[in-house]
Amino acid sequence: MKRFLMGVLATLVVGAGAGALFVYSGLFDVSADTPHSPLVYRVIETARENSIERSIRNSLAPANLSDTERVRRGAGNYAAMCVECHLAPGKANSEIRKGLYPEPPDLSQPAKTQADVAARQFWIIKHGIKASGMPAWSKGGIEDDAIWDMVAFIQKMPTLTADQYAALVESSDGHSHGGVAEDNHHGEAAVQEAPHGHDAPAQTTGKQAAPAVVKKKAHDPNDGHAH
Repeated sequence: MKRFLMGVLATLVVGAGAGALFVYSGLFDVSADTPHSPLVYRVIETARENSIERSIRNSLAPANLSDTERVRRGAGNYAAMCVECHLAPGKANSEIRKGLYPEPPDLSQPAKTQADVAARQFWIIKHGIKASGMPAWSKGGIEDDAIWDMVAFIQKMPTLTADQYAALVESSDGHSHGGVAEDNHHGEAAVQEAPHGHDAPAQTTGKQAAPAVVKKKAHDPNDGHAH
């Protein structure tokens, strides 16, 4: 038994040494245009999916997720923050999406699985995913209620035509980091964010201030960008 354990230990030490040598040698190809091997990709994919599933296990979507106001509000943020990577009805594949690895999912298409898809989308938008190009939008000041608005819109988007998508974006409040005035599904009032560039909230007179809103024109691929 002692000889067996020593053999196992020696194998582990040699394996660790070989791994360290490979890492420090610079032989590992980190370029985005060279895919992982199927085994490495499968390991990363399994770790990602199990991590997300564990994180959303007790998550609940708002009861009013399908509300038309949520969908309308979410349209503006989606157009400002997501469309170049995750596309939209009638939008061709973008330059940045073609260059990302792994390629971001096309959210204008129906989800492959409906199991906990809303909670999953919320978690990914809020926390991001390491080494994938998906940012943690909460770090940029996007509040939970505004993220749920985006999820509401993403849930609706696969049913939209290109014209319907454009109309919803046009009718939205544009790019807004703030929450909404209504209570969320836990009964806690969403907190309004102070406008960017102000260190302290403005004085109020009993009325709740509107969220900071920045209108953003939809991206025109032919507007000033040439190869």
